[in-house]
Amino acid sequence: MSISAVMGVALSGMQAQTTRLSATANNVANALTPGYDRRVTDFVTGSRVGVTASVSPSGETTLPDASNVDLAQEMLSLVEAETAFKSNAAVWETGAEIWDVLLSIKRD
Repeated sequence: MSISAVMGVALSGMQAQTTRLSATANNVANALTPGYDRRVTDFVTGSRVGVTASVSPSGETTLPDASNVDLAQEMLSLVEAETAFKSNAAVWETGAEIWDVLLSIKRD
């Protein structure tokens, strides 16, 4: 796998986690909205290299006077997304550093 492909995988991971964070923020914002059905994020590895994220309603039962958002679950989702984003960012930065080394070797 090429350096640019690895960086592409890392970028898709960061974009997928950004989608997850957006869905989680939406859930927290609507936690007190009666009848709100929390959004869940699904990650799919496509035919291309990398991952994509899609957001959809959970389909879980909601009561007319309450939502089905569990704030503890949303906080866990935030921590998981942060960790995954940081991991992908580290891969991206390593790829950029390797590119810099290769360019300096080519110039010399």
